Amino acid sequence: MEYTGYELIWFFFIYSFIGWVLEVAFAAFNRKKFANRGFLNGPVCPIYGSAMVFMLVFFGGLLENLFFLFIGSMVVASLLEFFTGMLMEKFYGRKWWDYSGYKHNLGGYVCLRFSLVWAAGAVVFMRWVQPLFRNLLLLTPKSVGRIMLLAALILFVFDMLMTTGTLLKIKKQNRRMQEIADGMSRFSGRMGSAITSVIQKRMAKAFPGLSEDGQILQPAAKVREKTEAFAKGCCFHKLVWLFFIGAFMGDVTETIFCFFTMGRLMSRSSVVYGPFSIVWGLGIVLLTLLLDRYKDKADRYIFIFGTIVGGVYEYVCSVFTELVFGTVFWDYSKIPFNLGGRINLLYCFFWGIAALVWLKLVYPFLSRLIEKVPRKAGTWLSYLFVVFMVCNMAVSALALARYSSRAAGAEAENTVEVFLDEHFPDERMDRIYPNAKLTDGKE
Repeated sequence: MEYTGYELIWFFFIYSFIGWVLEVAFAAFNRKKFANRGFLNGPVCPIYGSAMVFMLVFFGGLLENLFFLFIGSMVVASLLEFFTGMLMEKFYGRKWWDYSGYKHNLGGYVCLRFSLVWAAGAVVFMRWVQPLFRNLLLLTPKSVGRIMLLAALILFVFDMLMTTGTLLKIKKQNRRMQEIADGMSRFSGRMGSAITSVIQKRMAKAFPGLSEDGQILQPAAKVREKTEAFAKGCCFHKLVWLFFIGAFMGDVTETIFCFFTMGRLMSRSSVVYGPFSIVWGLGIVLLTLLLDRYKDKADRYIFIFGTIVGGVYEYVCSVFTELVFGTVFWDYSKIPFNLGGRINLLYCFFWGIAALVWLKLVYPFLSRLIEKVPRKAGTWLSYLFVVFMVCNMAVSALALARYSSRAAGAEAENTVEVFLDEHFPDERMDRIYPNAKLTDGKE
């Protein structure tokens, strides 16, 4: 099921509000009193809206397969909650929620119990509630809907800026802005005369872990260690290098695998310049970010985690490339236990094995090797890698778009399209993407 941008923004706000209601109800049940559990003053929890919009776009094809819809929803909700919690802790210096007291938690950011609850809720809403919301939205006059949506967006952006500014101790002096913010606070259950004190008191009550004496704590001071080592820890520069190494290794691994299983060499690259698989590069970065601190866990946990998350990741990548480029880059329809040709059980196991091998063997070795690179040279190379890959991906996207247009019979209409036709003709594109299939059925 396809949605317009107008519909997706509406659904973001609808599910953000529903998420806020659920959070408030849960807090009221546990504490026997009202607490605005949202990060913002308004009655919205953006993490719920973001998760549901993501699922609507990428998992719409799984509505008839509730088991895989459940698994995909659980993984997406867990990853989103994990990264949101981790980034907010790094940004503000404190944890906003902590599941450390629950069994089977990951850093206190997520736990199995709530992940199962989020997944079950997502399945119920996507399968049975979402059609009702869409029908109601279609009945609403678009002129009225656009005005309401514009007002909601303005208030949302304002609320986000003011809340973030207050938490960072940036006090706004504009009285009118404070009056509006106070009104939003009253609407969501918190009253106060000054936006700073309102938000601080609300945050302290909604998230007790943030405060000790009723005031929001300052971000914990970070002591920078003086070290000559390049890319120490799981930092930006190391992730850039790991992305390139992972993208190259993934391309080489797939090429060798295809040679031994199919008897011929074929390109497995995602881009037009160089043997790089973007799916593998991003997958390596994702695994490293998620499991760097848990690499000493038992092998079976890492394998299961890699199998499930890798399968969902590959499925999302398949849907994304089809939506954006109109092209299917891989099709597992002929392999047993596949899901829409996008993923299959055997390759999901490969993701699990890759996660295990990466964290236990390859990553520790590469991490030490990268840290031995001279700081200045390593920094410049990191930026060079980023510029190269951004340009490479941009050219590849344009070449693929033109490849699809040519297949549809469209003539070159400008200098860029003429350049693409000359430098990336069908013969070259067929060599780079031998398994690519256009969604209209042409190959």
